[in-house]
Amino acid sequence: MNVYDFDKTIYIHDSSVDFIKHCVFKYPACFVEMPRLGLIAAAYGLKLIPRDTFKQKCFKVLRHVPDLEKEVDIFWDKHQNGIKKFYLNQKRDDDLIISASPDFIIDNICNRLGIESMSSSLDPKTGLLNRPNCFGEEKVNRFREAYTDDMVEEFYSDSYTDSPMARLAKKAYIVKGEKLLPWKF
Repeated sequence: MNVYDFDKTIYIHDSSVDFIKHCVFKYPACFVEMPRLGLIAAAYGLKLIPRDTFKQKCFKVLRHVPDLEKEVDIFWDKHQNGIKKFYLNQKRDDDLIISASPDFIIDNICNRLGIESMSSSLDPKTGLLNRPNCFGEEKVNRFREAYTDDMVEEFYSDSYTDSPMARLAKKAYIVKGEKLLPWKF
């Protein structure tokens, strides 16, 4: 099994940011939340609030989206071409995506690609995480709920914050655009 981070690894951008932007520009009620989102982003940037709080507060904007499931589908119809070529060229049926992005965004594209996913469980109506954010060491915890460590042949990510997951792999790669570089521990 090969395991991949999603955002900026196999997808060119951050899917959460892209999806929120998609909704904010489509639904005026979401746009009204922009000043609040700006303050939240500033507080996070200044390290006044933790990552999970930032994430939960950002996703509250989606309470203004009338049919979220349909909107995610429309979003991926427009953004599926953002899946990187390197991934499409080496994709396998037993690939696993493990991501901090919310399940309601990630599950849709993984279903389209015919692969499994593990991601952050977040209630889009409240913005609240249902369990710890699937980030850093939590990715390993989540992975171990379903698989054994020795199952990871290769791991790919754009960020060294995923080192806990990379340590499980026989080979690990850092992804820079379409380039794959050996992981440096």
